Amino acid sequence: MSMYLRESVIIQDGSEQFKRFVNLPQPLNFKVYIFNVTNSDRIQQGAIPIVEEIGPYVYKQFRQKKVKHFSRDGSKISYVQNVHFDFDADASAPYTQDDRIVALNMHMNAFLQVFEREITDIFQGFANRLNSRLNQTPGVRVLKRLMERIRGKRKSVLQISENDPGLALLLVHLNANLKAVFNDPRSMFVSTSVREYLFDGVRFCINPQGIAKAICNQIKESGSKTIREQSDGSLAFSFFGHKNGSGHEVYEVHTGKGDPMRVLEIQKLDDSHNLQVWLNASSEGETSVCNQINGTDASAYPPFRQRGDSMYIFSADICRSVQLFYQTDIQYQGIPGYRYSIGENFINDIGPEHDNECFCVDKLANVIKRKNGCLYAGALDLTTCLDAPVILTLPHMLGASNEYRKMIRGLKPDAKKHQTFVDVQSLTGTPLQGGKRVQFNMFLKSINRIGITENLPTVLMPAIWVEEGIQLNGEMVAFFKKKLINTLKTLNIVHWATLCGGIGVAVMCLIYYIYQRGRVVEPPVK
Repeated sequence: MSMYLRESVIIQDGSEQFKRFVNLPQPLNFKVYIFNVTNSDRIQQGAIPIVEEIGPYVYKQFRQKKVKHFSRDGSKISYVQNVHFDFDADASAPYTQDDRIVALNMHMNAFLQVFEREITDIFQGFANRLNSRLNQTPGVRVLKRLMERIRGKRKSVLQISENDPGLALLLVHLNANLKAVFNDPRSMFVSTSVREYLFDGVRFCINPQGIAKAICNQIKESGSKTIREQSDGSLAFSFFGHKNGSGHEVYEVHTGKGDPMRVLEIQKLDDSHNLQVWLNASSEGETSVCNQINGTDASAYPPFRQRGDSMYIFSADICRSVQLFYQTDIQYQGIPGYRYSIGENFINDIGPEHDNECFCVDKLANVIKRKNGCLYAGALDLTTCLDAPVILTLPHMLGASNEYRKMIRGLKPDAKKHQTFVDVQSLTGTPLQGGKRVQFNMFLKSINRIGITENLPTVLMPAIWVEEGIQLNGEMVAFFKKKLINTLKTLNIVHWATLCGGIGVAVMCLIYYIYQRGRVVEPPVK
């Protein structure tokens, strides 16, 4: 039985396992829930935000791997993964992609927070991109004089003198040009459709001129994956548009050859064994636990699971490995398995007292955080992962510190609905149901001398939460039972029949032996 299973999980060119590896036999479920903001005008005046969850908006996520090559010994395989999303209207009903929402203006908020944190670098970028015509405008001359004063010194807006007339004039220009860059915003929230917010893109930088054009060029050159240039030169923000299509990251994973327990374990990402996202352990660059790549990509899991064990998955979307812990035995439509779930070490236990302060990148100014720069429990700063000041929590801030939850109304955390879990067939590592559940947020706050933010409360503002996983359908359940469970039963019967047969033979031999020992040997006749 062990040999049969060992052979069945190994990825070999042309095998059934290889075909399932290249094309997942069933699309994943990708569900998006949006936090619709119901009091955006009042928030601009300092009120506590009120949100209402709408959704799910359900998409079928198809994954196809484009294999590059096997290693010489056949123990590794490299590939690029292409992902395609199809909206599932039936599963989403009564919601549609044309639903109108009021949601956090992620791209404008991100720009202003980065502006506050790194004014020197931003304005140096602006100056490098201004053409000779712009060099004649008073605003740019002021910008250059300001740059001469602060060049080489990374400062926030608050760190630069309140009485600096050059900065004051510069901020006047910035405030005036926000209208041209972000389509004359009236608040920090945008009214748009679900289709635009998630995939097609919320357009901005539409035919900008002067300093507005320099700002747009800076945003375009920042390299954010969520912002794409359109055919007319404008820009568009969407949460997942960049994920819909050809992949770019090159994965190298173990095929299981020589060690089936390691099948699908990620060996390298873009030719590197580790990330370069989080803080490292020392000035010499020793890789920290935060930058380690562990586990599979969650499309499948290691085989031969044992009760009480744990396993890792790696999520490129959040640039980290996540440990899953055994919870209980389960039955899924007659298929036995184990349930695994995340632990406190995911985003609750983060900081020097937990030996993972490498996650405390401390990239956010004037937000709700601990004195040591780490965020409070239940929140993780993804700034260095996503090149944007995005904060990760569990859905509805489940388990997060009251420092964050008390500032938002409308959250309804529920462990049954919002906890990450997966049910796995213990022998093969096949996922039966469950998946990742995470929420993306941004801090909303007042930024000194930026008019549109002047009365904002400081809050961790939820935008969306997603569930990405699987629920094995009837066709796959039948296939799984036929190919594995029934085979295992047959092998088990053969195993026990052989064992019983062996025991029967042994018993008969023992009886015969005792019989022979008990016979009276008569002396020969003389």
